[in-house]
Amino acid sequence: MEFKVSISRQRARIVLVHGVCHGAWCWYKLKPLLEASGHDVTALDLSASGVDPRSLDDIRTLEDYTKPLLEFMASIPQDEKVVLVGHSMGGLNIAVAMDKYPEKIGVAVFLSASLPDTTHAPSYVLDRYCEQIPAEEWLDTKFSPVGTPENPVTSMLFGPEFISLKLYRLCSPQDVALANMLLRPGSLFLGDLSKKSPFSNERFGSVKRVYVVCPEDKAVPVNFQYWQIENFGVDEVKEIASADHMVMISKPRELCQCLLEISKSYV
Repeated sequence: MEFKVSISRQRARIVLVHGVCHGAWCWYKLKPLLEASGHDVTALDLSASGVDPRSLDDIRTLEDYTKPLLEFMASIPQDEKVVLVGHSMGGLNIAVAMDKYPEKIGVAVFLSASLPDTTHAPSYVLDRYCEQIPAEEWLDTKFSPVGTPENPVTSMLFGPEFISLKLYRLCSPQDVALANMLLRPGSLFLGDLSKKSPFSNERFGSVKRVYVVCPEDKAVPVNFQYWQIENFGVDEVKEIASADHMVMISKPRELCQCLLEISKSYV
């Protein structure tokens, strides 16, 4: 059955932020669909991700990792509001931007993403996630120390088994092959995040929030997605039926339509 994407009458700027180990490339199916609907779309490589030239050895904090997004947000005119979309760990990156530039964000979309609160340290949701995921569930994901003994960072790189069985479970073999070629080591920056103060309720908490649930996600289980929503609260919850973790690749048209609806409602 043919799936049609509606053309938006109101042009918006949509900013797409990838998850750990990924890059702007993971939005390659979604970006042209959103652009065909009449929106301006920016997909960013975070530091040491995608084709960004930096090495993970040069990145010490979540803010270092988020720098390309913060630079982009700084360039947005004061009278313009964007739709800011964060996937997976990208939820923490957009939270940093929300705390710094709340006046420039019409709505923040957490796409099966980490959703911090304004009560606990930013590491809280990741700590709870790691507590719920047994070590064997990481399968062939590799964890390695990088940096210096004085300022260590733990890197992670998803292995082929984890990619196929957890992240890209409902994606095509071609997209699984693409991921195995393009993924780069990343980090959860747990040490840095555990030392940070909570995000502010006045800035981060003031931005409208929508959580998009992916019920077939085997990397961020659906019960954990809903726990995060209950933990902090959002303005709206949407669910994309039969969506796995990499919904922008496995169900790009359905995700496009979902984001068009969100953009129409909030911007």
